[in-house]
Amino acid sequence: MRKPEISMIWVVLLIIIVGLIPALTGNISLRETVFLMLLYIALASSLNIILGYTGYVSFGHIVFYGIGGYTAFVLIDSFGTNIILAMIAGGIVAAVIAYSLGQAILKLRGAYFAIATIGINEAVKALVENLEQIGGAEGIFLNINVYKAYGGAENALWLAYYLMLILTVSVIVVSWYVKNSKFGLGLMAIREDEDAAIVAGINTKSYKCLAYALSAFFPGMVGAVFFFKNGNIEPVNAFNLTQSIEMIFMVMLGGFGTVAGPFIGAIVYERVRGVLLMSEMFKNLHMAISGVLLLLIILFMPRGIVGYLRDKITKIRRFVE
Repeated sequence: MRKPEISMIWVVLLIIIVGLIPALTGNISLRETVFLMLLYIALASSLNIILGYTGYVSFGHIVFYGIGGYTAFVLIDSFGTNIILAMIAGGIVAAVIAYSLGQAILKLRGAYFAIATIGINEAVKALVENLEQIGGAEGIFLNINVYKAYGGAENALWLAYYLMLILTVSVIVVSWYVKNSKFGLGLMAIREDEDAAIVAGINTKSYKCLAYALSAFFPGMVGAVFFFKNGNIEPVNAFNLTQSIEMIFMVMLGGFGTVAGPFIGAIVYERVRGVLLMSEMFKNLHMAISGVLLLLIILFMPRGIVGYLRDKITKIRRFVE
């Protein structure tokens, strides 16, 4: 295991600095913008653990975001659990389910695995929509009195913001350590040639399941924080397949298999998405435009922005990993 290098440190420091600006200025509008950006970075970086390091494209990864959100909501709404404990529980439940599912679906490869993840997301969404005990299709709404335990709704919003900041920094750090560990080397061996990895003595099933569980743990906690902040959760938003595709786009745009890639991809995508949504002409076409951009990236920058920069400017390689 290598010591943390500048390639990871600058990303963490930049996230912390940007994250503290809304708190220091008290700018509510900026807080909401940065919150969304942090959410995208956390989701993209967590997906990168299974997609970037292992090479398994999970099109339905948003299912763990929804599972974590619903787990936390039930605990908060029914048992009055503190958001921090509920958030951790949401991450654990998502990770356990991912590990269990991985035992079966990670036997599949390529398009078969991708299709299976879509099916899982849609199946869970349909199940939740028909469970009246957790709100059914209408979802769950938190009583405003829940926020009194946090000093009121405004304080709760700031708490959610700080939790998202902590989660984003945590997933970046974990992503770096995974990549530079023996475990990470095993994952990348699977990505390059799974059959050769098996011959080399790597327990590919165990490695893949652990990576899948770890990549689900953080979205589970992110979902818990996001829906706590919103005050309600619905199946249509918790298991939104479009958001899952956006996660893949961010990873591919920045550079899959890198630490800085999902970070850069998430920031660029959030800014582009914001501009498109503000345009009368393009606000309903942002996903179509994103699809075209993804096609261009695959054709001309298959390793994303980070890979392109590392190839063109050798001096920045130690700064961007």
